[in-house]
Amino acid sequence: MSTRASVNPEERAGTARPVKRAARSKATSAVRLKPRSAATILVVSLIGLLANLWPLLVEEHSAVAGHSRDAPMLFAILLPLMLVVVLAEIADGGMDAKAVAMLGVLSAVDAVLRPLGAGTGGIEVMFFLLVLGGRVFGAGFGFALGATSMFASAVLTAGIGPWLPYQMLGAAWVAMGAGLLPWRRGLRWPLELLLLCVYGAFASLAYGFVLNMSFWPFATGDDPAIMPVPGAPLGDNLARFVAYTLATSLGWDLGRVITNVALILVAGRPIMVALRRASRRAAFDATPRFAEGSRAD
Repeated sequence: MSTRASVNPEERAGTARPVKRAARSKATSAVRLKPRSAATILVVSLIGLLANLWPLLVEEHSAVAGHSRDAPMLFAILLPLMLVVVLAEIADGGMDAKAVAMLGVLSAVDAVLRPLGAGTGGIEVMFFLLVLGGRVFGAGFGFALGATSMFASAVLTAGIGPWLPYQMLGAAWVAMGAGLLPWRRGLRWPLELLLLCVYGAFASLAYGFVLNMSFWPFATGDDPAIMPVPGAPLGDNLARFVAYTLATSLGWDLGRVITNVALILVAGRPIMVALRRASRRAAFDATPRFAEGSRAD
């Protein structure tokens, strides 16, 4: 029998390999966000923004102004409950066993990385992995990765307190934002590393500002130059917040920027190559198909 008859026509035409390459070049997400899951993340994010920005928005004679020291504690109680709802929605919407396993591995690695810097001088090495993980696996996976990594690291370092919900939400935003960056595939390495460095620097500063805002009413004492004043113009309170940030934590925030940009430059490419290889092998977006077995005679 001639061997030519057994050759697939597509292989003879040379079309099989390009199709395979095109499928590999397609960006995949470990968690498929359904509309309900995306809406839940949006609602919780808006509530989280309110939990951080309320000192800038509260009126002088409002009920919240009279309980300015209690409001952050109330949000600290509500935010964990909302984060649990979000994670449950994400898991129910599109997180399979492979995505859960990957989430567990990366969360554990990030939890171990955090104590290495311990925040000394702003050296925090966990955030670069949040950026890389969110970039590779998508926004939904990134949101879950940020929240679970921060929670696991808090358990590991005995860092559980009223600040933890704000840290979890801030880390979730950092990783989710990386998943929302454009050109997830097809961007050359120098440009992709540049994009991630710029985003890593911005996210490191933004995370510090968010955390500062969450306990700003607690930490200013009675200093009128830096304490929030209910009913004051927005520009005046923003100036007080900037003065408070410059006086307390800008040095730590800049240390976080330098640490994460340096780690992305040094280790970003090999780690992303490994994560993308794992993503391809896991085939998160593959639809299982079962072939009909042949009937035994």
